[in-house]
Amino acid sequence: MSTVVRPPSGVVGPVAWVRNNLFNGVSNTIITIVLIACLAYVLPMIYAWAIGDAVLTVKPSDDSWWGYEFAPNADACRVADGACWDFVTEKFRVFIYGLYPQDALWRPTVMILLLFGMIGVSVNSWFWGRGLVIAWLVAIPGMFVLMQGGLFGLSFVETGKWGGLPITLIIAVTGIAFSFPIAVVLALGRRSDLPIVKTLCIGFIEIIRGVPLITILFMASLMIPLFTPEGVNFNKLLRALIGFTLFSAAYVAEVIRGGLQALPKGQFEAADAMGMSYWQKTNLIILPQALKLVIPPIMNTFIGLFKDTTLIIVISMFDFLGAVRLASNDTTWRSFYVEGLVFAAVIYFIMCFAMAQYSRRLELKLDTGHRTDAAPRKPWFPGIWGPGQNSDLR
Repeated sequence: MSTVVRPPSGVVGPVAWVRNNLFNGVSNTIITIVLIACLAYVLPMIYAWAIGDAVLTVKPSDDSWWGYEFAPNADACRVADGACWDFVTEKFRVFIYGLYPQDALWRPTVMILLLFGMIGVSVNSWFWGRGLVIAWLVAIPGMFVLMQGGLFGLSFVETGKWGGLPITLIIAVTGIAFSFPIAVVLALGRRSDLPIVKTLCIGFIEIIRGVPLITILFMASLMIPLFTPEGVNFNKLLRALIGFTLFSAAYVAEVIRGGLQALPKGQFEAADAMGMSYWQKTNLIILPQALKLVIPPIMNTFIGLFKDTTLIIVISMFDFLGAVRLASNDTTWRSFYVEGLVFAAVIYFIMCFAMAQYSRRLELKLDTGHRTDAAPRKPWFPGIWGPGQNSDLR
């Protein structure tokens, strides 16, 4: 009976990983030591400010489901050496909902839950298809009706009072959802053999890319009413959505065009040899391969769009970051605005990191390359693609 001999710890395991990745040369060793020294110096100060000396006041309460409630105390914050998280708990409603009427806060709450539910369904490949597209076409107007009201017995809330996280999510999701198909059309049009179509697409892309987003928002806010019939009033938020959508579409179109140009010429010739029409060739052969190649830059553009929603402040609308800055105007809590910005940064990081991780998973899932030199790579969240899917993403 043969005896199984384990490899030495210096070859595999944590010790080997540290040696091979952190101390595998003079330069890497010096960099590792310097970074460890910097972390040893900075992390204790961050811990002391954020946790050790921070102020987060709670008190027992019989009305709360968890037995306690927050009791913000500005005086305690002024004498503390650490962060004042009481500012976040005191202004949390303003951070999340902006100036939305307090007696109707259930509506933006339902909207946020509905939106995250739709996103959760959309990232599951089992639901990809026409049904999902129809669901989004119904959900997006439904969210607007829920937020604005005026129908089904809901009180009317003008968009000027919208703010906080709901408006950030609405602009980002709507901009992403509508800019992508427009970008595909622009990318195909820019490579078209029809001179008029090609010229129009090139002109649109270059004009949009040649001006800052803030200029487009101003133009959408001020110029669109000039081209509408008298008596027709475009909602301010709708104008901003048009600006964000067109801006994102121009950038994504160039990313998709790069994917189209990266495909080998043989793919086009093979499709032509099979007698496919232009649309059959594009839908079945060209676009699936081109989009797979450019998943990272497309997601990078969408992450940028999500963060650019902060520019909506220039047309007097308060997104999530704008609501944080608005709450900081309270004279009682004005000196603790840094804590609000830290809270906003954490929320933005969580959402952007989630988008980046989904992009990574999607890229691995659609990777059709055959790997024989590496073990299967497991997903971070097994089963996210639904039952019956192969979780060994190669």
